[in-house]
Amino acid sequence: MGTRDTAYLEAKARRVREGIIRAIGINQRGHLGGSMSAADLVTALYFYKMRHWPDNPAHPDRDRLIFSKGHAALAQYAALAECGYFPFAALSTTKQLGSFLQGHPERGRTPGIEACTGSLGQGLSIGLGMALAARLDGRAYRVYVILGDAELAEGQVWEAATAAAFYRAENLIAIVDHNKMQATGRIADLFDVGHIAAKFSAFGWRALEIDGHDMEAIADALDEADHTDGRPTAIIAHTVKGKGVSFAEGVAGFHNGALTPEQYAQALREVMGEGVCR
Repeated sequence: MGTRDTAYLEAKARRVREGIIRAIGINQRGHLGGSMSAADLVTALYFYKMRHWPDNPAHPDRDRLIFSKGHAALAQYAALAECGYFPFAALSTTKQLGSFLQGHPERGRTPGIEACTGSLGQGLSIGLGMALAARLDGRAYRVYVILGDAELAEGQVWEAATAAAFYRAENLIAIVDHNKMQATGRIADLFDVGHIAAKFSAFGWRALEIDGHDMEAIADALDEADHTDGRPTAIIAHTVKGKGVSFAEGVAGFHNGALTPEQYAQALREVMGEGVCR
């Protein structure tokens, strides 16, 4: 576990956002929107809450993070690089032929990746299996699963939610990146998934709602999830798609869009600070 110092975590979140932008590069399509909306959540997990060892990614007592919305794995790649799993400079090779950083996460290729994801709807089932394995093996690790809100239209999510409640998988924490946008527009207009917290509660989960860009609120929710009562925990994090890059915030076109040289430079200035070069 790391520190809960808010200033430290917010600085790390800026570094994660920088890594996302550098991974996308110039004139190359990349999932900016959903990666940026999840950046603060990922930062709090890697730099505050989770037990993990960059020099030993397979440590049996490590906490697990499943990035179910695998198209937004750039946020996880940036956090892994900042933690020291691999050099930060390697982010610029993302999606290149032969790179160990591909458009969707691949277990066995990228250090720190726990599962191959991106075929939406499967991550919570994978996480539940790992959580139950911890019980069988007598291990104390916890399993965190980051899901997209549009992903909740997949029926497998709710099958896993039912099973997790039935088997009392209290070491399983689902974090919903509720940015209210999907690839082509607003979820409310295209496939309204309804009140997410109420749904998880109805399925037998403990449900918490937070501002997914408030580092104190994120840390509080992660701490609350430690206080087990037999139920899995769902954290519904209200976020902004493209958070941190003004021209991308709330814009569906940056779900998987390219950055012009001017946009790339502006995005770096906005997340790193004016006049900062690195």
